Amino acid sequence: MGADVTLLAQQTQRVVDKLDVPWWVWAATLGGLALLLLLDLVIVDRKPHEVTTGEAAKWVAFYVACAILFGIGVWIFGDSHFAIQYFTGYITEYSLSIDNLFIFMVIMSSFAVPSIHQHRVLLIGILLALVMRGIFIAVGAALIAQFVWIFFIFGAFLIWTAISMVRKKDEDEEYGENAVVRWVRKVFPVTDEYHGHKSIVKIDGKKFLTPMFVVIVAIGSADLLFAVDSIPAIFGITQDPFLVFAANAFALMGLRQLYFLLGGLVDKLVYLSVGLAVILGFIGIKLIIHAFHEYHLVPEWLEITNWMSLGFIVLVLAITTWASLAKAKKNGSESESASEQAEKA
Repeated sequence: MGADVTLLAQQTQRVVDKLDVPWWVWAATLGGLALLLLLDLVIVDRKPHEVTTGEAAKWVAFYVACAILFGIGVWIFGDSHFAIQYFTGYITEYSLSIDNLFIFMVIMSSFAVPSIHQHRVLLIGILLALVMRGIFIAVGAALIAQFVWIFFIFGAFLIWTAISMVRKKDEDEEYGENAVVRWVRKVFPVTDEYHGHKSIVKIDGKKFLTPMFVVIVAIGSADLLFAVDSIPAIFGITQDPFLVFAANAFALMGLRQLYFLLGGLVDKLVYLSVGLAVILGFIGIKLIIHAFHEYHLVPEWLEITNWMSLGFIVLVLAITTWASLAKAKKNGSESESASEQAEKA
């Protein structure tokens, strides 16, 4: 019995499967991400304007290309094993982010953000979210490195989240200010109207926050709530903190332009939440199986490989998108037929 306990304790101190990333690679990656943000600020946000669909499409393609190039770099200088983990994590994070775009749209509408300032709101809000996710990732990586049983908690949470998403798929999404936003309004004076892109203004010698500041806090804090689902999900794909952070960073940075590209198209992806629920449930099961493997409670052959994860996630997203667009097309045809019959009557 004592030997079993000792073995169990040793297993909790196992070496996590991860890249050996030197500090200068971290520094170069952070510097490259900062350069991309600066490029975005200088080119896109140099003058407040309404982002067109064509402009958004070019930037989405640019950020996706950057994410792919990063993955190729991992493949060349690291290993194909870790590259597959990165690509699977990136696709998962990006798909989860698409589901969050609708909430961003509701927040923008609720705060009546002028269209020419929406890009800046998303830029600053997502930058805050990236910092907070970095903290989440650091904490998650530390827990995983020390405690094997944390995989059971992450897995169970993702399965519970998946079930909740399916149950709520028919409910209307409404924005209610969270505790952080309510605290900001309670503690600081806020103007009723926008003052350009300024977050703080001085009126009669007194400083006021503007709705611009509050909506940025709303976007950032909303994404923090989304991270509660997405961070455990990607840790179910890879336990390497470098890959987890990189996948999150590229997914978030491409999210802003995707917001303007998709626009009202998000409403047509009616089965997206179901598809994401299936993916989260799958990753939850993968995490639990991984935890059982750590304690040698399941046979070696019972394992979900990286290639299996990537193939399953891509397949689910493809089926979800096809089914959603087919449903939207069918609804559109039925609406046209109903309109024609009404006109004839």
